[in-house]
Amino acid sequence: MKAAGLTVERMTAGERRAAFWLASVFSLRMLGLFMILPVFALYAEHLRGNTPALAGLAIGIYGFSQATFQIPFGFLSDRYGRKRMIYLGLLIFAAGSGVAALADSIHGVILGRALQGGGAVSAAVMALAADLTREEHRLKVMAVIGVTIGLSFAASMILGPALNGWIGVPGIFWLTGLLALLGVAVVRFRVPDPVVSRVHRDAEPVASQFGRVLLDGQLLRLNFGIFTLHLLLTATFVAVPLALRNAGLPGHRHWEVYLPVLVCSMATIVPFVIIAEKYRRLKPVFLGAILTLALTEFGLLVLHDSVLEMAVLLLLFFSGFNLLEATLPSLIAKMAPPDAKGTAMGVYSSSQFLGAFAGGALGGWLHGLYDSRGVFAFAALAALAWLLVASTMKSPRHLSSYLLNVGALDEMEARLLTLRLSEVPGVAEAVVIAAEGVAYLKVDRHALDETALRKFAMAES
Repeated sequence: MKAAGLTVERMTAGERRAAFWLASVFSLRMLGLFMILPVFALYAEHLRGNTPALAGLAIGIYGFSQATFQIPFGFLSDRYGRKRMIYLGLLIFAAGSGVAALADSIHGVILGRALQGGGAVSAAVMALAADLTREEHRLKVMAVIGVTIGLSFAASMILGPALNGWIGVPGIFWLTGLLALLGVAVVRFRVPDPVVSRVHRDAEPVASQFGRVLLDGQLLRLNFGIFTLHLLLTATFVAVPLALRNAGLPGHRHWEVYLPVLVCSMATIVPFVIIAEKYRRLKPVFLGAILTLALTEFGLLVLHDSVLEMAVLLLLFFSGFNLLEATLPSLIAKMAPPDAKGTAMGVYSSSQFLGAFAGGALGGWLHGLYDSRGVFAFAALAALAWLLVASTMKSPRHLSSYLLNVGALDEMEARLLTLRLSEVPGVAEAVVIAAEGVAYLKVDRHALDETALRKFAMAES
């Protein structure tokens, strides 16, 4: 058996193109989902049959259908082809955008938003990215996609109010539908077809791993965390656009608040990310960010009558939010079993979208009963509950995922290779899957002897 593994080669041009274009597909879809968030509460007031509860449901309903269908879409892409399922999902998304754009009632918009979420292509896109990249470069590609998602969210919060003043919310829905169709064209003409499609345990869910992931107490804490984070985001933005307008800022000018707030918040979190990762203070930084969200929500509860005060509080909110968005996936990667990372991330993503649904539905209901104060009070209590749960989390080991292509081998060879990989300095966990020819490792990069690992990977056995 020859272990073909580590390489110092750079990504090929094909891998770089795949990373760029698949990240653009995520970006186009995320813009479509989130441009509505900062403007819809104002628009909903003019829709037939609207109530605060239904407006909140319209904001969050995409999360329910997204959580319901994203894992099945991934499984179906294993059977029927990655691109075929991505095309289907993007066309469903575009259809939902059209339904929402044409709707003159809140019920029609709810249907359209539910259809948008039903085009749940995330798992299929990640699986296609894994098909098109070698194991040693997989993490780079996933990082590119992750950064793109974050930038798309920030852009959507700024573009939504700006475009609302120009083309209105129906125009935004039409634009999101066109972006989805553009995504179809990108996948068809710019993303190469994979030579071979197979299951990648680091990038997509594996049915046999769900029980293991769902019974892991540390992962459950993180799933509760991402659920709560997006509950806070969606519930808060049921109320914030209305509060800004009531404080004297017209809806088409809300971007004037969001632009500096988001830019400054992204700069603010950089030193905290360095402290968390480089100096291994991840749990204190994590808890501090949750506390920041709780204090911000309490601040919004009592200081939502002034645009300037709200802008300062939103800066704190997005600083905490962006920091948690960056650290939660890192925690999942550190705590998930090495051969179940894709499954752990699938459950994590579903929890995220369910949180968005719950935040919209509960936020709208509370806004109808108690106005913005009820929403902010609920959000503050939810953040405190998360802080309590997170405080019981174990301090994470500072480990990174590492993939090693070991080539064809049988089960006995796989077990022997697992033992030998575990003996390499800096390798904390190793699982070799013979059927895939891949070793899934957890390594401490500060202690890893890469030279020894490289020599081992090239040794004859």
